[in-house]
Amino acid sequence: MNYQIHESAIVDEGAQIGEGSRVWHFVHVCGGAKIGKGVSLGQNVFVGNKVTIGDHCKIQNNVSVYDNVHLEEGVFCGPSMVFTNVYNPRSLIERKSEYRDTRVKKGATLGANCTIVCGVTIGEFAFIGAGAVINKDVPAYALMVGVPAKQIGWMSEFGEQLDLPLTGQGQATCQHTGTIYTLDGTQVSTAVLESPQ
Repeated sequence: MNYQIHESAIVDEGAQIGEGSRVWHFVHVCGGAKIGKGVSLGQNVFVGNKVTIGDHCKIQNNVSVYDNVHLEEGVFCGPSMVFTNVYNPRSLIERKSEYRDTRVKKGATLGANCTIVCGVTIGEFAFIGAGAVINKDVPAYALMVGVPAKQIGWMSEFGEQLDLPLTGQGQATCQHTGTIYTLDGTQVSTAVLESPQ
């Protein structure tokens, strides 16, 4: 076994867990889960069967990653944030055939206590503020806050707000990495043209 697992955790047979990952207290990983390298699963995390978690993700305490949730590399899930997989659940109606896929792209941050309603895609390096409710797709690098969430800005890969308008044209440079962020309409793209000072 090339990963760490606390004695109180349950990892069902068949689960795939990558090298260097850490599984902390009272975690339950179902047998169909696929978890990458260097992943941290905090206390009381649940990981379903039809779940993929990319390399270097950090899932903080009290998060349930239900079936049909797919996290790419380097996703941060804050404490007690919530995923769903059925859009209109009822206890008296069986809806397991209606699970909707939720995809969180590389480097995105999902703040503490936020809720991700199923069926959405969250773009690369997007930043979802604490307590926000996401019910539609989120563009790459977008900063989202509120209930329901609204975009209020753009975030760098380093994790700081960029001096860019919400829409139109603009350019900003990250002082930490030298990455140049270019806004064209409602999309941000990046280029590394400088070295950090």
